[in-house]
Amino acid sequence: MRKDPVLATADARAAFLADEPVPAAVRPPILASWARSREHHVAPDRIDLGRENDAYRSSPLLDAARPVVEAAADLLATEPVSLILCDDNGTVLERRTGDSGLQQHLDRVWLAPGFSYAERYVGTNGIGTALESRGPADVVGAEHWAEGLEDLACTAVPVRHPVTGRIVGVLNLTCWRKDAGPLLMATTAITAQQVEQRLREHVGRREAAVLEDFVTACRRSPDAVVAVSEDVLMLNDRARDLIVPGDHDRLVEVASEALAGGRRTRLVVDLPSGTSARVDCRPTWAADGTGGGVLVVRSTSGRAETGEPAPRVRARQRTPSAPVGRRHVPTVAVGSGTLWTMCRSAVERHVAAREWVVLAGEPGSGRRTLARAAHEAYAPATPFEVFAAEDFGPQWLADVARAAADPEGTLVLADVDRLPPGAGRRLTDVLEPRRWCEETERAWVVVTVTSGPLADDVADLVERVPFTVEVPPLRHHVEDVPDLVRHALAAVAVRPGQERPTMSPEAMRVLARCRWPGNTAQLRQVVERVLARRRTGVVGVDDLPAEVFVGVRRVLTPVEALECDAIVDALRSTGGSRTKAAAVLGLSRATVYRKVREYGLALP
Repeated sequence: MRKDPVLATADARAAFLADEPVPAAVRPPILASWARSREHHVAPDRIDLGRENDAYRSSPLLDAARPVVEAAADLLATEPVSLILCDDNGTVLERRTGDSGLQQHLDRVWLAPGFSYAERYVGTNGIGTALESRGPADVVGAEHWAEGLEDLACTAVPVRHPVTGRIVGVLNLTCWRKDAGPLLMATTAITAQQVEQRLREHVGRREAAVLEDFVTACRRSPDAVVAVSEDVLMLNDRARDLIVPGDHDRLVEVASEALAGGRRTRLVVDLPSGTSARVDCRPTWAADGTGGGVLVVRSTSGRAETGEPAPRVRARQRTPSAPVGRRHVPTVAVGSGTLWTMCRSAVERHVAAREWVVLAGEPGSGRRTLARAAHEAYAPATPFEVFAAEDFGPQWLADVARAAADPEGTLVLADVDRLPPGAGRRLTDVLEPRRWCEETERAWVVVTVTSGPLADDVADLVERVPFTVEVPPLRHHVEDVPDLVRHALAAVAVRPGQERPTMSPEAMRVLARCRWPGNTAQLRQVVERVLARRRTGVVGVDDLPAEVFVGVRRVLTPVEALECDAIVDALRSTGGSRTKAAAVLGLSRATVYRKVREYGLALP
């Protein structure tokens, strides 16, 4: 008879504590965590965390994540689950649960705000193990190190800073062991992503831009590279080796003045250690007498005889077909929200430097639009060619090779995750000689890919492209919906003297609340459908198609869209009465209620 998994894990833990052979059924991450718990001398028979830490009460992570935590807690209010947010030391910042029994148990085991669940204090547990492994962790029942936690199951996912990539916290879901299911980890991961999204909105554009320039400089130069901004000071390994700590303040002080001028300069800086440094100052931003950017320290030597700055050196530039100084993206890349602007700025920097880039995101999110907009802003007179993966073939490869050899054009390889098996390797072979080309002028290559797992050959292709920009889905920058709608309406051709259509405030609010699973492409299609029925005047809520009232997180199939249209039309004609709508449609009332729930319909 097969042994109960719960008892088998408990026996394995007992064997490990007794230094006896441990069954192979124990998962490697758990076994590794048990070993760390032993090295930390964590008591397995009790939990004693000592005094509460008050620092959590003013955590920046908590301030940014609170709206996400509150929304998720509301959704889980009727479930025996506790949502817990911790900082990078494992200290609990926030705990939400609607189950009083679970809450009392968590209090007994000190899993409460102000107490740390790092492995060095509690041993194996979801929060501490996620921090130690720097990745998702799930710990169930007797897999926990300390007694008192064996009735619990917990999953945890690290939360990373959107600019530095450093782990700043952990998002954890804890429930009774008997209630654990396969969706627990998925829910935890999605909530952690939402927290990271909130953090990204809190990070200033300047900080993100400085980091982008810092990474670029590190890739291109073997010298010491330092990033300087209002709240940022970053050094690569070479800078840490070359610049002694006592010289940092002087270097930053002098360079900050140069960066505030907004122009690239080279300086000779005398340092307190008795050396001099030749510094290439490359501004990223400058405003109100301050600035930020990147410093490339090319060499250090004995003290300079004079403190005069070295002669200025002009930055090497390519000669584009349009003025490089003009950084305005055409209106085809509409949007002014923080996320969209940061994404657009990153793409602009890559096209200006002719750096190959991967644009990753959901279908319809605007990846190809961003590439075209950046191309038109910097080199509108040069070729712009798009190669869709579904057209792959011998001629397709030959055309890609020709376009990649054009030193001035832009080449977009669209949706490479749709390439047939083995095609990724052949495409890599075509692009590789151009990727290593040392010529100043070369084609700008953009690869678009849908976020998610990739075939091995396609993953290899994507990894060879040095930069990746995540294009946010429309639901993450819904503040841009009004601008997108107005842009689509403005593109409508009207006869002389005819009034151009406008969107009523009520209709605009409905569009702003829509989840847009098909992203900007779906929004554009919705506007087109509206304009097919109303070419002039004010578009009201009743003019909107049924799909904007749908709450499901996917694009409807054509059959579902027709069914949804019929239900919404019936509800509209009957004043929202589902009973009367069922009679109009010739369906049972139960069927209409079920369909409304399935589609998440919410009519005003």
